[in-house]
Parts: sequence; C-alpha cells; structure tokens
Amino acid sequence: MVAVTQDGQGRNRRIPLFICGVVVVAALAGCGSSKHGDGKLAAFPTPAPTDTGAEGITPEGGTVLAGLTDAAGGETVDGIKCESSEQVAYHIHSHLAVFVNGAERPVPAGIGIVPPLIQNTPGGPFAGAGARCFYWLHTHTIDGVIHVESPTEALYTLGQFFELWGQTLNSGQVGNERGALTMFVDGKPYTGDPAAIPLKSREAIQIDVGQEVPFQAVDWSRSQL
Repeated sequence: MVAVTQDGQGRNRRIPLFICGVVVVAALAGCGSSKHGDGKLAAFPTPAPTDTGAEGITPEGGTVLAGLTDAAGGETVDGIKCESSEQVAYHIHSHLAVFVNGAERPVPAGIGIVPPLIQNTPGGPFAGAGARCFYWLHTHTIDGVIHVESPTEALYTLGQFFELWGQTLNSGQVGNERGALTMFVDGKPYTGDPAAIPLKSREAIQIDVGQEVPFQAVDWSRSQL
C-alpha cells in the first residue's frame, strides 16, 4: 500500500506504508530475517508534501531496491571497518538514486549500521541510535544520502558501498535488477564501471536500469550535510 505525495519540485512521490503487514517507511530490511537479527520495525506517519526528511533531503519513494538481509553485520568488508562510533576525520556525503524501468527504487536506511534500528524523529525515520557499530559508509534514512565517515581521508567507491549492502553492482545489474544501465554523475553521462564510481562530496549519482530517466538533481540547499 502506498501514499502519493509531492516533493518540493512538484513531482509525485510514492511512499510505501506497509511491508510484511507492519506499518513502516521503506527504509528497513524488508521481509524476512536479517544477519543482524535484532532490527526493529516501527510505525511512522506518512511524510507531508513539504517534508524534506531527517537530513534536509527529500525522501525517495517507491519500493526499496533491496533490503538488508545480506548486509554486512560487523565484519570488516574490503578494508572497511565497523567502528563503535562514527568517524568524522573525513566526513562527506554523496547521493544515490536508482530507477528501474522508470520507477524510483530507494536505497534503504540502515546500510552499514549494526543493528539498523529505526527511530522516529521530527524530520522522519532515522537509523543510528543504539547501534553497536557504524561502517565508514552508511545510510541513516531513505533520502539516498551515503555518509562517508572515515578515520582518514581516502577514496571510496560505489562498489564498496554495494559490498557492505550485500548487493550486486556491475554493468548489467544493480541489486537483483538486470538490464541496460544509463548512468549520470552530477548530471554528466557516465559509461564506465558503476562499481568504480568514486564517492565525492555532494555528488549526485543516478543509475537507470532499463528505461532512461532524465537526470534528477539533488537540492542540498536545505541540508546541513
């Protein structure tokens, strides 16, 4: 079941209300068990049309691209550790939007956060409180923002983020979705390996599987990220 609302640019957004019979925003592990074993589903109100989300970025709508069942649960992945607290010596944010045959497919909250508990905040659902550890790459909510929070400055890639998520990313597949890819980085066409896309400050990455969707710019002006 979904509710239709509009973002700040007048575009319709489809906000999922029910997953596995529990009222949630599409930010969690989806149906079934998770490696974490202690994720929690909670009920939240549908965002208002002017909602900018917990991070000042418009939440993504639709069905999540993939849940957290196969996400890393604390072990080091490709050299990326899960620390007891967020590391801010190097702290930037990138944005990922994925469309499958024209439909937006959000990145869930809680990737790289163990366990991915979701709490309600004045700005909407947010993952992070009560976490045992945080990977240097993680997501707090369903706005597409990837947090890069590392103890040292380094170049991280979209492929490493997908490894933490436990999802496939290559030239013909994104998560479980297969097809021809059209990619944009900050509005410019990208034709290389999607896993090699570097995560840079306030960078907007868009991947279309199948039908091409015009590049959707990200409004960072209301965010403190």
